Order: sequence, then structure tokens, then C-alpha cells
Amino acid sequence: MIRENAGQGTLDILEEENHIKDVLSRIVVEMIKREWPQHWPDMLIELDTLSKQGETQTELVMFILLRLAEDVVTFQTLPPQRRRDIQQTLTQNMERIFSFLLNTLQENVNKYRQVKTDNSQESKAQANCRVGIAALNTLAGYIDWVSMSHITAENCKLLEMLCLLLNEQELQLGAAECLLIAVSRKGKLEDRKPLMVLFGDVAMHYILSAAQTADGGGLVEKHYVFLKRLCQVLCALGNQLCALLGVDSDVETPANFGKYLESFLAFTTHPSQFLRSSTQMTWGALFRHEILSRDPLLLAIIPKYLRASMTNLVKMGFPSKTDSPSCEYSRFDFDSDEDFNAFFNSSRAQQGEVMRLACRLDPKTSFQMAGEWLKYQLSISVDPGSMNSGTGEGSLCSIFSSSFVQWEAMTFFLESVINQMFRTLDKDALPVNDGIELLQMVLNFDTKDPLILSCVLTNVSALFPFVTYRPEFLPQVFSKLFSSVTFETVEESKAPRTRAVRNVRRHACSSIIKTCRDYPQLVLPNFDMLYNHVKQLLSNELLLTQMEKCALMEALVLISNQFKNYERQKVFLEELMAPVASIWLSEDMHRVLSDVDAFIAYVGADHKSCDPGLEDPCGLNRARMSFCVYSILGVVKRTCWPTDLEEAKAGGFVVGYTPNGNPIFRNPCTEQILKLLDNLLALIRTHNTLYAPEMLAKMAEPFTKALDMLEAEKSAILGLPQPLLELNDSPVYKTVLERMQRFFCTLYENCFHILGKAGPSMQQDFYTVEHLATQLLSSAFVNLNNIPDYRLRPMLHILSKVPR
Repeated sequence: MIRENAGQGTLDILEEENHIKDVLSRIVVEMIKREWPQHWPDMLIELDTLSKQGETQTELVMFILLRLAEDVVTFQTLPPQRRRDIQQTLTQNMERIFSFLLNTLQENVNKYRQVKTDNSQESKAQANCRVGIAALNTLAGYIDWVSMSHITAENCKLLEMLCLLLNEQELQLGAAECLLIAVSRKGKLEDRKPLMVLFGDVAMHYILSAAQTADGGGLVEKHYVFLKRLCQVLCALGNQLCALLGVDSDVETPANFGKYLESFLAFTTHPSQFLRSSTQMTWGALFRHEILSRDPLLLAIIPKYLRASMTNLVKMGFPSKTDSPSCEYSRFDFDSDEDFNAFFNSSRAQQGEVMRLACRLDPKTSFQMAGEWLKYQLSISVDPGSMNSGTGEGSLCSIFSSSFVQWEAMTFFLESVINQMFRTLDKDALPVNDGIELLQMVLNFDTKDPLILSCVLTNVSALFPFVTYRPEFLPQVFSKLFSSVTFETVEESKAPRTRAVRNVRRHACSSIIKTCRDYPQLVLPNFDMLYNHVKQLLSNELLLTQMEKCALMEALVLISNQFKNYERQKVFLEELMAPVASIWLSEDMHRVLSDVDAFIAYVGADHKSCDPGLEDPCGLNRARMSFCVYSILGVVKRTCWPTDLEEAKAGGFVVGYTPNGNPIFRNPCTEQILKLLDNLLALIRTHNTLYAPEMLAKMAEPFTKALDMLEAEKSAILGLPQPLLELNDSPVYKTVLERMQRFFCTLYENCFHILGKAGPSMQQDFYTVEHLATQLLSSAFVNLNNIPDYRLRPMLHILSKVPR
């Protein structure tokens, strides 16, 4: 009955519902899975006979063969023994099956082409087209796993046919899918060599003409999906070439390699962010390849690739916008601006890797292009765009402003290029004069826009390696960085600082630390100048935040490591930490840190007012406490002895040797830190006690949630993306409660970071502190039952690193 229905029980191919044909094919497949080959040896002959009854039955046979391959090979829904039997029989008959599929495809494509322009035979054309599509879908289910010999049989007849079909609009997507699966095949290199036929004149012509046709009529979803597949085919083709072309291989660089590169570049310059991104891994493989990376054709395309990258790095194409041709494509590919932003950031990181590979092959051209772009950005005025672009101040840029996205892209490009250039070129070949000229231009550039200034600071850091050849420019660099540490959009503004201003100041502090960390020997001659400048900034208690003050102190500590003299560094650290010690060791502070009630009152957690507009009377108290903890952490983290043993011995850092002969070092900060340790442990004990219900009850109403998880932490745990447009003109903290939450969270984590750094930093001097274990148990381990799990994370992090 089932065989009878398969042959005569369905309607015409254009009339019968798809689900009827699908169910009927699945029923037949279930029979095959149980009966073939043992009890139904003529199954393939019967399917061949069935297909000769008409298009409806031919399509049904295609469905049956596809479902069979899916169940046996793809999804493996059979018992292992039956699956092996059927797959083995399929493999034995594959030449016959493949021949049948190819003949069916060719026959129906030929019929379709003959009648498709004849309006009187429209239904006949559609029927042949449907069978052609079904044959392509079935081929796609087999190409992935059959022997390569079937795919490349008869002088690659299948591949040739698929290339021809790329220009047949109704069949091109199925053909591209099959081609992609074939070209992406892994396996023995010898078996894959015939795939190089796709670099031939005929195949390349059809692939390129299909791409041009698909992209020529504007954005149509069906054409765009086809274009994606075609791009993936070219990517896979490039990857196959990289795999097959080797020193020991007889495969040669194809004659059409230049044509391939030009067509591949066309996808890299396409408005679609997805297509641009899809090409990057293959570009990386080409630039990394031992033979192709030296090919004149590839070297000639590098400037064009870099020029395309300059455009692609500009963050434009948000689906909600209309300011770029990319926006229309983004509406197909992304559900929201946040999705686009996450994809773009990931894609840009990948592109940075590929750009560095390109720069390695042609560093001078890359640097020249980066320099030209930087000069251009410095020469034009900043355009913040309309006020509704995301900031309340019309005179400042938002992340959508055209000036900012150009500056951001240029900065990323320049940073990638210069980093690679210094790794690639010999010292004598470096364009030092040009680099110093660019650095001077950046240092002389002045802006009050925080987003642009942040890019300027990155450019200063990127160009800084040139200063190692011209140390006389170091004071100018530090002058620029220090002026940014105290940056304000409005001079002497009393209003709360905005996020954008905070970010610039933190960026400047980070740049100073990075410079002192990476080039301490270069900075050492300017130590006195820097120290005096930092002391001047620290003397004004309100000029810098506590984090900014401690960042500058960290920078000084990093340079002091270059003294390589224990006594000199110890004296310096005593002087540097004197203001901290005077606050931290005072009787008032000891009382506050040791008594929970006094602590709550000192930080202002018992005040009932939570109005951010009102003066915060306890803000200065919290700032002083944070300053001390930040400073202790910075000194413990950054102070170290010389890495060279002879220098360490000469400087007085070695105090003895272990029984197995390893040196025992002493840290210049030990004395200063250990005398502050008791109060630090008292603070940890008091902070832990705050979580007791009776202590929480003593906090005023707005601050009862001050120990709760921060909103940012909740978002991170839930995997929620950060708001795309962070309001740069909004205050860092909207309420006093937010500020209090951040204070408690940061203070607690920093205390444990200090304990975590103390062991590796001070070693035996820390571990031999009298009654250390008892002190830790009576502070860090107090009231753990009431402390929520998310607050225990820093402590667990440290415990996991304790040496055995």
C-alpha cells in the first residue's frame, strides 16, 4: 500500500502539500532502516523505477535518499549495528547513487532551461525546478561524508555543474550550499588536490559573475543569503589553497590567484558587516602562509586591504540608524544595536590580528597610512553631531558622533600598526623622525572633548616607543598625561564629575603606570621631577579621586624599583607612605576600624538623607579610608626586588639562602606594610560583622541595601549586555546609595587583594608574623554564615592561591 501511495497516491508536484511528501518519505525510510539490504535488496532499483513515473515521484525519491542519509550518517538515530550495515551498503552503492543524483539534477536543469522562458509551460518549468532543488538538497546531505573520489569523478563534473548553476537564480542557493560543503572538506591532502580546479578560468568566471549579479540589484534577502554562501565558498577555497600549497607539495600558486584576491577583496569592502567579517580569517591564513605571504600578487594587495580596513574599523551600520549603507544589511543580520555592537567589537579584534599580520609583511606602507590618517584627524575640527545623538551637551561627542567613530577607528589602526612595526623592523630601519613628528603633533593637539581626548591619550601611548630613541621628549609626554589626570570639561567645576571625565582621568593614570612599568629605566632620570609633581597634586585633597592618587603613587613605586638599592627604596617608601600611616594609625581611625558602631557612623551609613543634591558630610571620611587601603594595595602590588640575582645581592635585597640554595629576598615595603596590618585586619573583621542582622538594623533606611550586590555585578552574572550608549554626561553615581554600595564593595575586595599580594610580596616576613593564623581566623573568617556567597568570591580567590 505504501509503495502504491508513493507511486500514485500523491497529487501533482506543485499541488501536493510538502508535509504529505515529507511524512511519506519518512515512512519509506523507516521501512528501509528495518528491511534494507537483507530483506529488500532491490530497494535502489525500485526507487529508480519510481523516479521514472514523473516529477512528483522523482522529488519523493530525493526526499527518501536525503532522510536516509540524515538518519544514518548525520543524526545516527539507529542502533549501532544497523547503522553500520546500512552505511556500508550505501558506501558500496555510492557510485550508483551519485550517478543517479547527478543525472537527475542535470536532466531536470536542462528541461527547466528549455521551458522557463515559455509562459505556456510555466508549471512544467516550476516542476523541473522543484526537482532540481530537491536534487541539490539531497546532494548536500551526501557531499559532506562520501569519498572525495565521487565529488571529483569525471574530471570534477559535479563541481563544474554546481558552478554553472550559480548563475541560475532559482537554483543558485542550493548550488552554493553544495559547493561550500565540497570546498570545506577535510581529509587527505592528496584527495583534495582536484578542488584546485575551482581556481580555473571557467569556475572563477561563474563564481565572480554570480557575485556581481547577486549584488547588483540592491538588497534582496534571497540574493543576500546567496552572497553570504558565495563569500564562504571563496573563504573555504582560500583555506584549501593554504593547506595544499606547501614546500613539499606539487601544487602551484594558481594562475588566477590575482583575480581571486581582487574578488575576495570585493567582499571585504562590501557594506555588509557580516561579509566583511567573514573574510578576515582567510586573509589571516593567506598573510601567515609561508609561500603565499611572499607572493608579489598578495604583497601588492596589502595596501588595498589596509585601505579597506580603515573603512571597516569605523563603527557604523547600527540597525537603528540610517547614516551608512551598512545599516540596511545590519537590519537583516542583527536584532538590536546591542547585538550589532557585540559582533562589531569581536570582529574588530579579529581584524586587528589580521592587520598586524599584513603590517608584518609591509610595515613601512602600513605606518605611512596610519600617519596620514592621524594627521588628517588632527587637522579637521571635531564634529559632535546633533544634540540628540546621545549626549546632553551639544558641544561634546557621543559614541555615535562621526568625529568620535573616525578617531576611534584611526586610533585602533595606528596602535595595531605601530606595535607590529616595532616587532618587525630592525632598529636602524625604524622611521624615528616620522614617529617623533607624529608624537609632537599629538602632544600639541588640544581638545576639551573627553571621548576625543581618550583617543589622543591612546595615540600618545602607541607612539611612545619612539621616545626611547629621543628621551628629551619624555617631559612633554608626562606633561600631556598629567594635564589629563586633572582634566575637567568645565574648569574648577563643583558639579559631580561625569563618566566621560572619569574615564579620561583613569585613562591618563593608566598610561602613566604603563609607561613607568614598561620603560622604568627610561623614566628613572626624571624621577625627581615626577615625584615633585605628584606631591603637588596629592597636597590638594579634593583635586584627585582616591584611585587617581594611588595610581600616581603606584607609578612612583614602579620607578623606585629601578633604584636597585634596598635602603634608598625603603626610605622613599617611608616618605611616600607617611601621609597614609598618619591617617591609618591615628587613634580615631583605630577606634573606627575596631568598633562596628563607630564605623557605621564614620562612613555615614546611619544618616537618613540620601539626596544626591545635598552635601555628603561623611564623603571625606570614606575617601580617606579608601585612600589608605588603595595606597597599601598599590605599594604591596608594585614594590619588588631586582630580578637579576647579582643586582639584588649588590643592592642589599638578599638576606640569606634556603637549605637547597635558593636566595631569600626582602622587600623594601615590608616594614611599612606590616605596621599597618593590624588595623587592616580590624577593618576586615568589622566589615564582616556588618552583615550580622543586628548590625544591618543599625543602618539608616536608604543604606540598608548598601551591602547588596551592585547592579553591574547582577548584569555580569546574568550575562546582560551593558547599555550601548553610556550617558557620558551623566554623573558616575546617581545617588548616595550607589556611592555607598561601591565604597563597601571596593573596600572589601581591596582588603582581600592586599592579603593575597602580601604573601608573594613579603614572603617569609609576612608568613612569620606572630600569631598570623589566629589573627586571620579572628578577622577574615568572622561571621561567614551571614556573608552572602557573592561577597566571599575575593576571599576564595586568594585561598586558592595560597602556597602549600
